Amino acid sequence: MEIKATSNSVTINGNIKTVSDFQKIKQLLDRISTTHRSIIINIVDSLSMTSSVIGYLNKLVLKDNISIQMKIGNVQLLELLNDLNLTSTFKATKA
Repeated sequence: MEIKATSNSVTINGNIKTVSDFQKIKQLLDRISTTHRSIIINIVDSLSMTSSVIGYLNKLVLKDNISIQMKIGNVQLLELLNDLNLTSTFKATKA
């Protein structure tokens, strides 16, 4: 997995599947959330997302009041978020 950020926009390439991936995402979003209350996350091609990433993003939205807008490239991941009733929480749409 590769992750890069510009201002409040984050782009993730590759599958989100390891603890290391979670740590990279968390560190970057923690840094961005200190200066931005709204974050755009572009997930280009990941098929899934670990529960730790989902839980962390849920915390950002519900506890820290950070607005997240996700642009999902893979239909399976979008369907997963829909099945978990998180598409509206994360403002997830097809990229």
